[in-house]
Amino acid sequence: MLLRIHHAAIICADYARSRRFYVETLGLTVVAEHFRAERNSWKLDLALPDGAQIELFSFPDAPPRPSWPEAQGLRHLAFAVNDVARCKAELEAAGIAVEPIRIDEFTQRRFVFFADPDGLPLELYEVAPQPA
Repeated sequence: MLLRIHHAAIICADYARSRRFYVETLGLTVVAEHFRAERNSWKLDLALPDGAQIELFSFPDAPPRPSWPEAQGLRHLAFAVNDVARCKAELEAAGIAVEPIRIDEFTQRRFVFFADPDGLPLELYEVAPQPA
């Protein structure tokens, strides 16, 4: 019945800051961008290379998302990458705080966590094993 994830929707506190983060820092492609005057809200559609999308919304006075300790609901958003260490270094060079690389105990794949400007946990998950 389900084929794949089409998109994930994210509500941000500061639209310009989050737009820069997802477009310039993470390199997602802008598909469409609309200001909805009746809601005083931006909607930005962003695409990953495989066609999956992120919808970035701004809403006035949206409450902050509880993250720590972990709250019920979506735990994090994970992106597949070929080389976690290279991606981690690129994020850190851009001034993004990134946790240490960990190994998935079941798959033995490398992964790492960081956060978007609003503290939403994001993960980079290595899909191709790298030589040691």
